[in-house]
Amino acid sequence: MEAKAIAKSLRIAPRKCRLVIDLIRGKSVEEADIILCNLNKDAARLSHKVLKSAVANAENNLHLDKASLYVKEAYVNEGQTLKRMKFGSRGHVDPIKRRTSHITIVVSDEK
Repeated sequence: MEAKAIAKSLRIAPRKCRLVIDLIRGKSVEEADIILCNLNKDAARLSHKVLKSAVANAENNLHLDKASLYVKEAYVNEGQTLKRMKFGSRGHVDPIKRRTSHITIVVSDEK
C-alpha cells in the first residue's frame, strides 16, 4: 500500500530541490530521515517535512509500520514562476524569475 504527501508552491528552485530528492529515492524511510537531518540545505528541511507527512499518512490512514516503509517515488515539479523586474544600467530593465517547486514523496511497504 502507498501513502503520499505533496507540498506545493515552495519558494525554492526545483533545480536545487532535485539535488536533495535524488539522495533519498529508493531508500528506507529511516535512512532517508537520517540523510535529510544531516544535510545543511534549505531543500533538505522542506523535503524532510514532506517525508514526515507521508510517513504520518501511512501510519494513521493505512495503519502501516514505519520500520517497513521505503521511499517508492520522490520527485520535484516546477510550480508557478514569480516574475519581477530589476533596474539595470542605462535605464533598461532586467527580468528576475523567482521559481517555486512542488515536492511529492510516495512511501510504500512492499518492494
